[in-house]
Amino acid sequence: MSSKSAVSPAISNEDSKSHPVLEELRMPFSRSMIGSFFQEQPKLGNQFLEDALLQSYLRKHLPPLVLEQASRDLERFGQRIVEEINSLGRECELTYLPQLQQYDAWGCRIDRIITCPAWKRMKELSAEEGLIAEAYERKYSSWSRLIQVVKLYLYSPSSGLFTCPLAMTDGAAKVIETLGSPVALQDAFKHLTSRDPNQFWTSGQWMTERKGGSDVAHGTETMAYPKPDGTYTLHGYKWFTSATDSDMSLTLGRMVDEQGHIIQGTKGLSLFYLEVRDSKGQLNGIEVQRLKDKLGTRQVPTAELLLDGVKAMRISPEGRGVASISSMLSITRIHNAIFSAASMRRIINLAREYASKRFVFGKLIKDHPLHIQTMARMEVEARGAFLLLMEVARLLGLEETNMATEQDQHLLRLLTPIAKLYTGKQAVAVVSEGLECFGGQGYMEDTGLPAMLRDAQVLTIWEGTTNILSLDILRSVIKSQGQVLSAFFSAVQVSYIAITQLQVAKNLHNM
Repeated sequence: MSSKSAVSPAISNEDSKSHPVLEELRMPFSRSMIGSFFQEQPKLGNQFLEDALLQSYLRKHLPPLVLEQASRDLERFGQRIVEEINSLGRECELTYLPQLQQYDAWGCRIDRIITCPAWKRMKELSAEEGLIAEAYERKYSSWSRLIQVVKLYLYSPSSGLFTCPLAMTDGAAKVIETLGSPVALQDAFKHLTSRDPNQFWTSGQWMTERKGGSDVAHGTETMAYPKPDGTYTLHGYKWFTSATDSDMSLTLGRMVDEQGHIIQGTKGLSLFYLEVRDSKGQLNGIEVQRLKDKLGTRQVPTAELLLDGVKAMRISPEGRGVASISSMLSITRIHNAIFSAASMRRIINLAREYASKRFVFGKLIKDHPLHIQTMARMEVEARGAFLLLMEVARLLGLEETNMATEQDQHLLRLLTPIAKLYTGKQAVAVVSEGLECFGGQGYMEDTGLPAMLRDAQVLTIWEGTTNILSLDILRSVIKSQGQVLSAFFSAVQVSYIAITQLQVAKNLHNM
């Protein structure tokens, strides 16, 4: 008997090429038959060069010399995001999420929070790019803050959520600056605003306790006991501390005098500065109870902390803790709006790129009118969020350089919570709509798209829910005796007149 196969004894190579069935019979287990079509994935381009609205805004508002220098840096940074930062951001979620090692091999309590190498690299990149320093060096006067916001806007969707510790770092630097940069805090300020990766610090913000987040007046149970050397020891339980691997933190505590008297309510709260570890690298009277299991922002190590004798320094006047922390809350709310607007822009850019590759019902989906209508609605929301964010950044820059008018200050007070409220709500809606643009792929974890929706949901919750922000806006109206509304209406009227005049000029030109 011949040693050749009895199934296909005389099939030549030429015959099998023209007869796929015969080829399968000849090699029945050679490969899986899964078809020949594979959808090309959307590619991330330079997000500065692809953002026509951003470039148009900068051309309209920045002085020529500032525009030239800033544009070069932003184009370079946009390319670095494509070539290096975006993949690191994905690693922050895919490599391994933060882990808590409470004990070492010999049973000693160490409470070590383990993060992935990409997360640590993000800290270095943040220093190198001056993502905090840009705003405080004031190289471009009042425009420095706006340029910083633009860099964070480009960075946020690719940051692996490292913008969370950056927000609190920015807020801590703002508090120290607002307090007049006391001598005792100058070293911390230098670390927070450094461009040197070996010197750069990030900060936490430890306000939330078990009784609730926003109601700090009645919810703060952390006690601050004075020491003979002028410092304090803190004792309490922090239920939610974001970016717990930071180098320092600001926190609220209730003063306890030598007789053990405690003042309740807002008047009893002071603001404290602490370093997370001492000079030997040991935790400063802190025990990490557990890491939080969250819907999104999983890359960010968020923990419950027991403060058991934390050495701290009071940095606010006694009983003025809430007032002193307000500047930090304003900054973190602006960072919230940055991430919101950036998330909308990123999902739209990816969806637009995908629409030029996905071919269905006889043509690319970019040529289907209904799809274009959906994209147009998303674009309008994203543009509104971006312009609102940029206006707040512009006003903040003016305030920080003592160039803001009284109307500017009123507008900043009113628009900051509005921007956080509006953009957070819209980010969830736009990102959700954006996932639909990818069909089933928008629901697949390995595309990275579902994580955008999970992460967006935090934007309506962190730094004040919608109702809390609404009450904050109401307080600003009452406290200013309606002046914030007058400033708003005046600004809108001026804008309306300018737009009307521009339209008339265009009509005359076209006649």
